[in-house]
Amino acid sequence: MSNLSQSHLSHSGVRFAEQTAENQFLRFQLHPDTKVMLPIRQITEVLKIQFGQIVPIPQMPAWVMGVYNWRGDILWMLDLGHLIGLDSWYQHKLNRSNHTAIVLSPHREHQANHAKHIYLGLVVAQVEDLATCDENAIQSALGCNVSARLDNFLQGYWLKPDGEMILALNGQAIAAAMPTRNQD
Repeated sequence: MSNLSQSHLSHSGVRFAEQTAENQFLRFQLHPDTKVMLPIRQITEVLKIQFGQIVPIPQMPAWVMGVYNWRGDILWMLDLGHLIGLDSWYQHKLNRSNHTAIVLSPHREHQANHAKHIYLGLVVAQVEDLATCDENAIQSALGCNVSARLDNFLQGYWLKPDGEMILALNGQAIAAAMPTRNQD
């Protein structure tokens, strides 16, 4: 996190400015051999949350960890690795008392009305840094050997000049996976 300017830090984590460039991405790890990124324009904040502050909700998919009180709003906490078909957070040798969560609001850039925003907390292993990537450099994952579950959430991949591959996730697909309750 040392690459982020001090002006973006808040008491609860990293807060991102509204006027981010179209080609900035937050890079993070789901576990040591899986690096992924999401567009900064879809991210509100990065939080450190104690496990005990997440309230489990019955009858939800296993990847929905529960809810968290975030600034007086409900933040649905998701085990991102489990959602996209990788290992669950509890299968890793991590500090299980605290979690790193990325606050995702994938539709924020398209909506003027704050009341319609969807916020999800994506629990990840570790946040790395900001990366600048031309969105045209993100290659389609079509034909790549990825699981069908992962493919549902994948925008593509970015092959860095040093050969490192970073998966580019689709924040809107992640939000669309959230179960909805039928209303009478």
